[in-house]
Amino acid sequence: MIDQLIQLDHQWFQAINQGLSNPFFDLLMPILRNRYTWVPLYLLIIYVLVKNYGKTAWWMLLFLILCFAVADYTSSSIIKPAVERLRPCNEIPFNEQMNKLVPCGKGYSFPSSHAANHFAIAVFLIALFRKKRNWLLPIAFIWAASICFAQVYVGVHFPVDVIAGALLGAVIGYLLAFLFLRFKPEHTWKSGK
Repeated sequence: MIDQLIQLDHQWFQAINQGLSNPFFDLLMPILRNRYTWVPLYLLIIYVLVKNYGKTAWWMLLFLILCFAVADYTSSSIIKPAVERLRPCNEIPFNEQMNKLVPCGKGYSFPSSHAANHFAIAVFLIALFRKKRNWLLPIAFIWAASICFAQVYVGVHFPVDVIAGALLGAVIGYLLAFLFLRFKPEHTWKSGK
């Protein structure tokens, strides 16, 4: 069963990394997965929260940082060292035949920390604002999923790595949103909008 899953994962990786390879994606995907690309979005989130939710915004931001920290620590410092799965760009025969678009890195692959971190933030925001801003769900999901796809496309993760990272991040984001809403129920927020 595990061997079949690994074989399927390798086939998906090749279909994305090589099968979908094109000049436009070769330009776009390294940009999507770059953490600095999203700095304007992070600043916009901070601005919107502070502008609309006053003191509660600082609690929201603290919990957003916790989402990132817990997802990153769990994926990078607990699961990756326990599993020790090589990145596709470090695994023979993939490293010789793949479309390499970014430096490979020396760390392990499973689960994807990028996926865990971004899905934790996305699900946290979705859970907090699902009643007032239901349009946020598709936008946050597409944002996090595009980063996951880019990780596979550029060759630093297998599809199962990003799926596992996304699930891990989603659980962390949901649990921290649940705790936040227990601590600061929605009816107590002083929203300007």
